[in-house]
Amino acid sequence: MGMQDQFKDKANELKEKASDALGQKKDEASERSSDMGDKAQEQGDQLRERGEREAERRRPDEGR
Repeated sequence: MGMQDQFKDKANELKEKASDALGQKKDEASERSSDMGDKAQEQGDQLRERGEREAERRRPDEGR
């Protein structure tokens, strides 16, 4: 195996490692993004429910 082949092999190995690391980081970012979306949805639901309760409390009694 010549020196040039060794460099090509090492370059390919490093390229694969970099590609794997990038893929892993993308997966982690996607998971964090999904988690943040779930949390935002939950907070939005809580705010909507709180607003509905407040509106109900402020609504004048019907039929009185």
